Amino acid sequence: MNHVRILLLALAAAALSACQPKTAATASADTSPPVASVDGYPISRDFYEFYIKGVTGGKASADLNAQQRAAALDNLIRGRLVEEQAVKEGLDKSGDTQYYLVLARLNVLEQATQEHYLKERKPTEQELRAEYETQIASMPKTEYHARHILVATEPYAQKVIERLDKGEKFEVLAKNDSMDSSKANGGDLGWFMPNRMVPEFSAALIGLKPGEYTHKPVQTQYGWHVIQLVETREVSPPPFDQVHQKLEQMVQAKKFRLYTDELMHNAKIERFLDQPAKGQAPGEVSTPGAAGSPGASVAAAGPATPAAAAAPSSAPAAAPPPASAPASSAPTTPTRN
Repeated sequence: MNHVRILLLALAAAALSACQPKTAATASADTSPPVASVDGYPISRDFYEFYIKGVTGGKASADLNAQQRAAALDNLIRGRLVEEQAVKEGLDKSGDTQYYLVLARLNVLEQATQEHYLKERKPTEQELRAEYETQIASMPKTEYHARHILVATEPYAQKVIERLDKGEKFEVLAKNDSMDSSKANGGDLGWFMPNRMVPEFSAALIGLKPGEYTHKPVQTQYGWHVIQLVETREVSPPPFDQVHQKLEQMVQAKKFRLYTDELMHNAKIERFLDQPAKGQAPGEVSTPGAAGSPGASVAAAGPATPAAAAAPSSAPAAAPPPASAPASSAPTTPTRN
């Protein structure tokens, strides 16, 4: 498990436990001596070492100099004080914070359960070979090399096709007219599997012969495309040894999925999502009315898609001086999924 992820989830879980009554059971969970005390709340040696390991990629506090050790402890103390203040102000029970805490606990315990369950269930060679054959069978058998020209409107794309029909070069038109970043390479997208592109693009591409381009504009969520198939080649599956680690992950994921399926089968589960309330017509949902008035009933326009919850802007306790992680970048080719 990624050390930084362990750190962030552990700190959130620690915040959760801080909200609970300090019973003898919780107090004895970590019996290591404290490295500091904040308003009577101990920061244990084991938790401090866990924090150091997370922010340094596996080092112990003994591997750091005195200044770095002090900075790490200072971060934990500040984090504890901020957490304490947040609890005093009731922030742990307000807005989305309470849900972040619950989800952090779920994530930590799910990961711990998964590691515990799979510890004695290592994938066998036979299981890995079977998974390898399954993956190979589902792989596309052909790889494509293509170019495209992306424009904003269908009439514009149609004019590009007409110019191609008159003999103008695809690469030249792509450089001059395409909105895609691939224009710098004459619209060249290189080699790719069809499942790497949006469905409309892939369907049009697969219907072409090498050297042929689409004679009708192809619409996707990105605009209108004129697509040219350059060539195709047979896909060579990767050797078993090259994907061994990935296969292990796949087999383990399937095993844990079956385990959770069993838990669900043996549990008493009642689902109330999208079920009409008593006395309410199907297809209607209740919405709260103004204060003191009954809720209004409105026709449901289909399930709303909830926005993804934004992660907290910073961890409860910042890491000591290490370099920051690089920001991820989005792919530049707009047709890719």
